[in-house]
Amino acid sequence: MLLANALLLVCLLVSVQAKTHTFNYAARWAWLNPDGVKYRPVITLNGTWPLPTIEVNKGDRVEFRLINELGNSTTSMHFHGLYQHSSNWYDGPVGFTQCPIMEGSSMLYNFTVDGQSGTYWYHSHTCAQYSDGLRGAFIIRDAENGVESLQYDEEKVITISDWYHDLSTVLTKRQLSKYNPTGGEPIPQNALMNDSKNVTFNVEPEKTYLLRFINMGIMVSQWVYLEDHEFEIVEVDGVLVDPAKTELLYLSVGQRCSVLLRTKKGKKNYALVQKMDEQMLDTVPDDLQTVSTNWVVYDENLPLPQRTDLDTWDLNFVNDVDLVPVDRMPLLPEPDMSIVVDMKMEMLGDGVVYALFNEKSYMAPKVPTLYTVLSSGKMATNEKIYGSNTNTFVLNYNETIEIVLNNFDDNKHPFHLHGHEFQILERSKPHDVPHPYHANHSRQFPEFPSRRDTLTVAANGHFVIRYKSDNPGVWAFHCHLDWHLEQGLSLTLVEAPLKIQQQLGSNLPKDQLDNCVNSNQFHAYGNAAGNVYDWYDLRGEKLQPEPLPLGFTIKGYIALVASALVALYGLYSIYGFGMDDVKKHGWEDSEVLVNLRRKVEDPVIQKELDQLISQTRGIEN
Repeated sequence: MLLANALLLVCLLVSVQAKTHTFNYAARWAWLNPDGVKYRPVITLNGTWPLPTIEVNKGDRVEFRLINELGNSTTSMHFHGLYQHSSNWYDGPVGFTQCPIMEGSSMLYNFTVDGQSGTYWYHSHTCAQYSDGLRGAFIIRDAENGVESLQYDEEKVITISDWYHDLSTVLTKRQLSKYNPTGGEPIPQNALMNDSKNVTFNVEPEKTYLLRFINMGIMVSQWVYLEDHEFEIVEVDGVLVDPAKTELLYLSVGQRCSVLLRTKKGKKNYALVQKMDEQMLDTVPDDLQTVSTNWVVYDENLPLPQRTDLDTWDLNFVNDVDLVPVDRMPLLPEPDMSIVVDMKMEMLGDGVVYALFNEKSYMAPKVPTLYTVLSSGKMATNEKIYGSNTNTFVLNYNETIEIVLNNFDDNKHPFHLHGHEFQILERSKPHDVPHPYHANHSRQFPEFPSRRDTLTVAANGHFVIRYKSDNPGVWAFHCHLDWHLEQGLSLTLVEAPLKIQQQLGSNLPKDQLDNCVNSNQFHAYGNAAGNVYDWYDLRGEKLQPEPLPLGFTIKGYIALVASALVALYGLYSIYGFGMDDVKKHGWEDSEVLVNLRRKVEDPVIQKELDQLISQTRGIEN
């Protein structure tokens, strides 16, 4: 009896301390100019941008209602890095855990932030929409066990991102085009810090600052450097780590890193430099400023130093794989289930380059996978009902899961796992040719592995991660270079489906059901094809295009397209209106032609393409 009363008292104390935060936000367009170069439509919340930083305490409840007032687009919201214990249907990715929020409709995301604290962020999980501005910081505080328990005087949240002058819909259409045979990603026009340029942060001498860095971009990893200062890393992706000193930070898209900064005695202003990782760009346009300067200001009356370059090779840098978590969580045991995936970028039969896991490109099902779980009863444990092109794996509850990812592409890729953080057992260095993982050649895994929820695989390299399947839900594992997600680079992990049914029941929240009913793309019940009568009948599901015909190669296709472009240029030379017709087909942007020019080796075709690029730029201007 005494024990029961004590437990009741504890529960009452927790309920008194926990707070409910209510947010009602309408997503609306505004005409803004964040980089000072070009005005463009930007998605705001209640007309405000940059979006507000949401701050809660561990154990608090969040009621976040998102109202779609965009008028021309669906939307959604994902809280990046949050576990969503027993609230999987509020995770946010369209096609995985919900239907899109339709124009004029809304959805309430109602969850408790339990079991974690640290630096996170929130963003749209509809196509590549968050590059239009729908993203902000999300901070979970824990005075006893979080970074708040460290000694510092002041805190600052610093976001970094790439920035585009075109809408995400325009960029996606341009990328997923047969006129982009290399599959080259859209090149950003700028880099932002705190959604602006030339930002200043005022500090005082001989004080300690906690800086929470978040890469909220959609493509490019960035280096961060502060002149004549040292960072001390104390948290990555919500995981407290042993302090590690470094001169240089590297943040991939989706990653967060909190550092302590101890200011100096004297009074002088210093450049806070961010630099795009140029190795991730297919081309570096002449007008792209890959190095941006911001400032840490000790004295507003003193000049602000300028930096036009950053040599990252000469600076001390800490590899995030080598960070040691404070909690000393030991290496998980040998896996109960090992998922080995080979990823590549490949042109399929429609002439478009797709991203593939084990030859399969993710195609969204007609029923969000979570809704299939909830409506399928005992059939939920059968992977087949989730579709042929969703890259679905069904996981048992509370087992050790290992994911081995082999990168057969010559670019880096940041991968994010929803609903979990994972142990990093191994990550290879970059290679000139694919270098898949071989278990018998592996080095000894660390005793206390570093943990994150977002990890970058090196070019032609691999990584090995492990986690415990102790959080029932439908969780996406995808490349957070979101242009690649649009190309299909995702897995669907259905974790303990029968327990999901026990937690959530079979009745969808009304607003989620209404959005499905009003959608012409999704249904609320059935298998991946929307069939509720025969769960094995997948006729009508969305499938990837057939492979290229035997004997075709991407190089051959490029040569074919290049020759076609040269022919079109010849027509343009004869008929003045020829280019207008070409422009209607969406390849007027000279970037596409520049990408082709770099891939073509024939000097005659190179010369013709140079002339075509010149003409195209003339028309664009």
